[in-house]
Amino acid sequence: MFLSARPFAGGIHPKGFKELTEDKYIDRLDSPDHLYLNLQQRNGAKLVSLVEVGETVFKGQLLAKGSSDMAVPLHSPVNGKLEAIKEVTSPHPAGLKTSCMVLSNNGDPRWGEDHRPCDFRQLTPEQIIQKVLDAGIVGLGGAAFPTGVKLRLARQAKVHTLLINGGECEPYLTCDDRLMREQAAEIVSGVQMMLKALGAQQAIIAVEDNKGEAIAMMADAIAELPQISLKSVPSLYPMGSERHLIKAVTGEMVPPGQLSTKLGILVNNVATARAVFHAVRFSRPLIERVITVSGAAVEEPGNLVVPIGTLVSQLIAQRGGLKVDAARLVAGGPMMGQALPSPFVPTDKSIGGVLALTESELRQEQSHACVRCGSCVEACPMGLMPFQMAAYSRVSDWPQAQHFGLDNCLLCGACSYVCPSKIPLVQYFQHARGNLNAQRSMRQKSAHARELTQARQLRLAKEAEAKKAAKAAKASKRKRPARRRAASGGEE
Repeated sequence: MFLSARPFAGGIHPKGFKELTEDKYIDRLDSPDHLYLNLQQRNGAKLVSLVEVGETVFKGQLLAKGSSDMAVPLHSPVNGKLEAIKEVTSPHPAGLKTSCMVLSNNGDPRWGEDHRPCDFRQLTPEQIIQKVLDAGIVGLGGAAFPTGVKLRLARQAKVHTLLINGGECEPYLTCDDRLMREQAAEIVSGVQMMLKALGAQQAIIAVEDNKGEAIAMMADAIAELPQISLKSVPSLYPMGSERHLIKAVTGEMVPPGQLSTKLGILVNNVATARAVFHAVRFSRPLIERVITVSGAAVEEPGNLVVPIGTLVSQLIAQRGGLKVDAARLVAGGPMMGQALPSPFVPTDKSIGGVLALTESELRQEQSHACVRCGSCVEACPMGLMPFQMAAYSRVSDWPQAQHFGLDNCLLCGACSYVCPSKIPLVQYFQHARGNLNAQRSMRQKSAHARELTQARQLRLAKEAEAKKAAKAAKASKRKRPARRRAASGGEE
């Protein structure tokens, strides 16, 4: 089924650059000598290593876990040894250092344990969800939210529709497109497994209309599955946004501040569905993912199956290295991705693209004063007024920036892309949000400190009262013998 050309207000058509990689088969990265697994996750959750330095590890072995399901476990992508646990520069734009497990690779590609294929139809929904949790699967569209937790909460919310995101609207990125072309059957099997886990009535796979071969392969894979349908959506950025994909497919809009489960819908990415298939069918954890390596600076752009924890420099080297100096390295897409501080940082489960961009691709131009043309308002998919939010953010008036919708901003970059004055609007919004988050954190810390102070004062008051009562009881005990002697005339 084909939908209308513009299913939601706003949106843009940025130059795609997908021709660099879309017609090349997925390749596999040469086995790296060392991998770097981050013990602190994107959501701030920290993991604890379950193995000692110097210990031998096998491919698929559980290496680290957290205190709750929000901290997804880490598994070894290789057979080898845990060489060290040390501070390593992370992919964060600020180049922050985090604790990493450093694994050496002995080159043996076999899984450490062989698991017999499992028929998901013999499993309960709870067993499927537990397999997903145990496999350490996160949303592979970029959000990296724990998939098992997402499935569990959606089942509790009694969702009726599973929406599979095959939009991939970010320029350059084609990893999902290639997966749909090459692994459609595995994606659809993962969708079936998630349907059973959720108890949902139907699944809809949404694919952008510029991915003709992917649409054909997915249609063929669901041909005999009446519970699963396919819808082609317009190629419009940010179609990959959960809220806008839902609007494009169902016509409904998720209310601000609400989750999609409010409408009875759960959204998952096509790559996530394939990871669920491997976790449930073969009990294989998420230890690798497909990453697009592209940009005009890359000698041979393409898509690679990459073990989690591989250095960015190794991905680029696998694609022939750089033919010219890269003006910027980006993790993810150019619209919502993050600048990398160095090529010598490890990939993690959330990174679906590594771009080496030249000066001409960055469109870096001198910014000028806002001309109030309204282009940013017209492009905003959330119906906001970006120029007003930026004006108040620039003078640190955070409440007014919030009044104009800062909290509802997707940070998608559509406004910056169309701005004729080249104002870095998204950077203003990120700065404003950072300050607001810092203020919220400070208020939370102050409130916690007050609670601790009040609890201490209450405890001290109770202790003082208890001491006073004990002293009074002791004094009363001393007086009783004196009264008895007085009553007996001083004789015992």
